[in-house]
Amino acid sequence: MTATPAEIAARALPLVDLTNLNDDCAPADIEELCRRAVTPHGPVAAVCIWPRFVAQAVRLLGGTGVRVATVVNFPAGGEDTLAVVRETERALADGADEIDLVMPYRAFVAGRRGFAEEQIVRVRAAAPQPALLKVILETGEIGDPLLIHLASEVAIDAGADFIKTSTGKVPVNATLEAAEIMLNLIEAIRREGGREIGFKPAGGIRSLDDVAAYLALADRIVGANWVSAATFRFGASGLLDALLAAIDGGTGEAGEGY
Repeated sequence: MTATPAEIAARALPLVDLTNLNDDCAPADIEELCRRAVTPHGPVAAVCIWPRFVAQAVRLLGGTGVRVATVVNFPAGGEDTLAVVRETERALADGADEIDLVMPYRAFVAGRRGFAEEQIVRVRAAAPQPALLKVILETGEIGDPLLIHLASEVAIDAGADFIKTSTGKVPVNATLEAAEIMLNLIEAIRREGGREIGFKPAGGIRSLDDVAAYLALADRIVGANWVSAATFRFGASGLLDALLAAIDGGTGEAGEGY
């Protein structure tokens, strides 16, 4: 039976990483973001913010169940691994629960697979469990499907808990084509008895139609019972209003933002 818009929205709401990575983000914006993260229909999974706001968000969200995620090596995916490790350590000291790391994708595309892998390994070592490590591949910049598959393998082998499509800061962000490649690898690892890897599409996901398409893809590839906040997140800033409108009987049409 086809799910209703309200059912799709209710399923997606607890999967959202509510995001503000605007260059001009200020403490007042973080206050508003954290307020919005706990909705009348339940909390989102996490807020995703710049490292300088982690301590503030941890304080504001205490006791809500909403996790605090932050970004490192963002958005450029640079090559100063020591700086990225220090950034990670500071964020965790401030109370971050989750680290979204941009892999050095330009180095990877240029054939420096080992360098990209080593940076992820180093960040993983700086962010041991129970911290969650999501590795952003920047699939729209990688482009080649075979390289997207290989980048996913590199990230997982280096210790990623999640593989994430995009920063939301480049011309091509999340696509269903990249998602299919990444989800097929996740399912192959599951079939072989490997560890559970999560998936996070991010960038350009704004409407209920977008949400429904990604959930349907995950259901088809990995199974209808796989999707949960432990395995699947939507990275978005403009999606929440659309989800709440659909739950409340609206259309769930496009919201603004990343």
